[in-house]
Amino acid sequence: MVDAFLEFMLGPMRSIGDVYFDNQMIFNPLIVGFACWKLMKKRSSPHSGTTEETENV
Repeated sequence: MVDAFLEFMLGPMRSIGDVYFDNQMIFNPLIVGFACWKLMKKRSSPHSGTTEETENV
């Protein structure tokens, strides 16, 4: 019954989910690593949160 609901709700995305679940040990570190990289890049940016308008005031 759950499988029928998933098939109805996800439709064509179901096959992408199957590939993800089969290869979770590969995809999870990639996703977490990318998220951490984006956070670190955002925090280390010298211009984060400042614009020219606020600097000139």
